[in-house]
Amino acid sequence: MTDDDSLKARVERWLTGQMPIISMHGGTSAVQKADPESGEVVVELGGACSGCAISPRTTQNIKIDLAKDFDEVDDVTVRVADDGMGEWDIDQPESVMGIDRNEGGRGGRGEGSPNSDHF
Repeated sequence: MTDDDSLKARVERWLTGQMPIISMHGGTSAVQKADPESGEVVVELGGACSGCAISPRTTQNIKIDLAKDFDEVDDVTVRVADDGMGEWDIDQPESVMGIDRNEGGRGGRGEGSPNSDHF
């Protein structure tokens, strides 16, 4: 097997082709581990990915799509450069600041009630 056909090289090419948003937004990606025997792949995101609001979604998409597109991949870990929010995951119910996330649309906490005097 040549280096160009290694799992690591194929995953790196896949990242460039399938996730162009990473580099388009000033982020970087690197495949730190790609073991075809164990099926484990470790991808690290850096640059503008650190602290980016869509990093959790990008991370989740990488995890799902890599496992789907590579038969030999069973376990995907995506790490984002530590910016103090390193453990935040897309399934976490609260933001880092302890405020429930409001998915899309308007409303949520802080809005006036119909009985309020302001407005």
